Amino acid sequence: MSHSATVYSMTAFARSSSECPQGRFTWELRSVNHRYLEPHFRLPDALRDLEPHLRERLKKQLGRGKVECALRFQPLQGDAKLTVNTELVEQLNHAADLVHSVIGPGNALDALQILQWPGVLNSEEVDGKALQQAALEAFDASLATLKETRAREGADLAEMISTRLEKMSEIVSLVTTDMPQALAAQRQQLQTKLDELSGEINSDRVEQEMVMLAQKADVAEELDRLNTHINEVKRILSSNEPIGRRLDFMMQELNREANTLSSKSLTATITQHAVDLKVLIEQMREQVQNIE
Repeated sequence: MSHSATVYSMTAFARSSSECPQGRFTWELRSVNHRYLEPHFRLPDALRDLEPHLRERLKKQLGRGKVECALRFQPLQGDAKLTVNTELVEQLNHAADLVHSVIGPGNALDALQILQWPGVLNSEEVDGKALQQAALEAFDASLATLKETRAREGADLAEMISTRLEKMSEIVSLVTTDMPQALAAQRQQLQTKLDELSGEINSDRVEQEMVMLAQKADVAEELDRLNTHINEVKRILSSNEPIGRRLDFMMQELNREANTLSSKSLTATITQHAVDLKVLIEQMREQVQNIE
């Protein structure tokens, strides 16, 4: 059964790697079911400032789920060079000579002390903005893969639910067909028992009691509501928005009607139909927990 809308599962995994001039990114995204959208990030220290931007991107693409996002960054080896700020070294040395002339010999700066002075020794600076942009682009690619996986899983879930909805419709149709005969059999059974009783019996009172019993046993309303709920679930599956919570509510409503049908059952066959309905509903309910 095809659906015009895309149903998304909350359970998925994506892993992707990409390279930039500064190094190699590897993103791993894991998503499981959760009542709300709950992202968790593990980022290298140099890229922690990206977290707000990553959260915003995630929020635009996903509605629900606990999502773990881990980034590993491997810088390229070999080309980094250290440079010495010779002008600053000269200034430090001149300052040390001035101090030496005042306090006496033995206190001049050695080479190691000079190198430790802030700003003397520099490494080639990595282009921070370019690095962050590359990390964001790699994240977008991984997120797209995750969403594709969620869509494939969701399509399977929607197919499974639709198949069970069709089976439920068949069962409701069978019960609807069986009910008139079951009610007539109940009435005949009661009439036979009454005919066997001796003594005066108020026929009007007996008729009233039989009507009341028939009303209590009549499940026409429950069957109508089951059909209505089944159609509503189908409609929800075709809507273009997060549907998991609404489907979960509909599973409760379906189960309520199936329980009532079971409690009013007149025959073993109808009881079995009610049990079959509840089994199908439970199977759907378990899968609905994974739908966004």
